[in-house]
Amino acid sequence: MSTKTPQAIRGTQDIFGADAEAFAFVVETFERVRRLYRFRRVEMPVFEKTEVFARSLGETTDVVSKEMYSFDDRGGESLTLRPEFTAGIARAFLTNGWQQYAPLKVATHGPLFRYERPQKGRYRQFHQIDAEVIGAGEPQADVELLAMADQLLKELGIHDVTLHLNTLGDGASREAWRAALIDYFRAVKDQLSEESQERLEKNPLRILDSKDPRDKAFLADAPKIDAFLSQEARGFFAAVTSGLDAAGVKWVRAGSLVRGLDYYRHTAFEFIPDEGGVSAAALGSQSTVLAGGRYDGLMESLGGASTPAVGWAAGIERLAMLVDAREEAALEFAVVVEGDSEQLHAAGVRTAMMARSEGVTAEVFAAGSPRKRFDKAVKSGAKVIMAYSEDADGNLQPPRMKGDEADIERIGQALREFAVKLGA
Repeated sequence: MSTKTPQAIRGTQDIFGADAEAFAFVVETFERVRRLYRFRRVEMPVFEKTEVFARSLGETTDVVSKEMYSFDDRGGESLTLRPEFTAGIARAFLTNGWQQYAPLKVATHGPLFRYERPQKGRYRQFHQIDAEVIGAGEPQADVELLAMADQLLKELGIHDVTLHLNTLGDGASREAWRAALIDYFRAVKDQLSEESQERLEKNPLRILDSKDPRDKAFLADAPKIDAFLSQEARGFFAAVTSGLDAAGVKWVRAGSLVRGLDYYRHTAFEFIPDEGGVSAAALGSQSTVLAGGRYDGLMESLGGASTPAVGWAAGIERLAMLVDAREEAALEFAVVVEGDSEQLHAAGVRTAMMARSEGVTAEVFAAGSPRKRFDKAVKSGAKVIMAYSEDADGNLQPPRMKGDEADIERIGQALREFAVKLGA
C-alpha cells in the first residue's frame, strides 16, 4: 500500500479560517434575508435521475453534454450529481404535490457539481444560494425576487454591482425574434465562429452573448427583441421596471442579455460588478455575481402542466470573495484550570458551559503546565480570564478573575443568570 498522502481532487477546495468565516457569513445573511421575504427553506437530493437535468437543461447544452457528473448505480439507472438547483426543485414540485402551495416561494443552498476547467472563484464542486417563486405569473413575483437579491447583496456589503435587465418576451415574441435572428446570422454564417455556426439553427440567441471577436462584429446590427414584443410582453416588462423603481432597485437595460433555453420567458437578469470597482477587480473576467430569469416553460419539459416560475442563483464562493474579511468569533471568556484533578476540570467545564449558555464565547485551558495554560489564555485575547485552583488539602478555591471591570461584571452576571435558571 502506498504511503503517499492522497491529494484533494482537482477543482475541489478545503475551506478554513477567514475564508470559511466569509462563506458562513454569506449563508447566514442569505438565511436571514430569505426569512424576511418569507421564502420557505427546502433541502434537495444531491443526485437525481439523469433525465431530470437532460430534459430541463437540454441534451445539446454544454452542461449536459460536457459538464455533468453522471454514473450508473448498482441497479443500472443513470444518476447525476446536481449541476444546478432549479431542475431538482421543479421535479420536487411535480412529484411531491407542492402545487397545492402555489404560489410557492422556496430557497435553498448547498453543493453543486460540474466538470469544467477550474478557475478563480469557480470549482468542480461549488456552492450556491438559490431562490425560486413557482406558480406566480405576475411581474410582481419578478420584482420581489430582484428586490430580495438586491437587499441580500447590500447586506453582504456588496454595493458596487448593478442589476442588468432584459426581456425575452412571451412565447410568440421570442419565436418571432428567434426566426429573425436565424435569418440575420445565416447571411453571415461563414464569417461566424465555429461555435456560433453550430448554435445558429439550434440556439441562435446564444450567439448574442458570444465573446468571440468574429461574432462581435455582427452583434450591433442583429435584430432586437423590442421589435417583436407583443403588447402583453411589453406591459409585463414595464410592470417589472416600474416595480423595481418603486422598490429602489437600480437597474440598467441590457439588450444582449439572453437565456438560450426555449422555456425561458420575459425577465432575464444578472447583477454585474461596476467597471473599475473593487468587485470587478476581485472577480476578474468571470464577473456575474447573481443571475436568473423567468422560466415559464420548464414544468412542461418535465411532464407537468404549464406553470409560471422565476428564480435566481448565486455562487457562495464568489460572494465570499467580495465580502469584507471575516474573523472567527472573538474569545470573551477563558477558564484556566491550575491542576489536573477531576474536580478542577469539572469546575472549568461547568463554568464555560454556563457562560456559553448565556451567549458568551468561552474556552477552557487545561493542557500543559499551569504557566503555559495562563500564557495560552492571555494570547487568546480573552477579555476575562478566570482561574480555578485547589489548596494544599485538595479543596476547590473560589475562582480568581482578571480583566476589565465592566467585562468581569458582564460575564459574572451571565453566570449568575444561568445559575438562577437552574434554580441554584
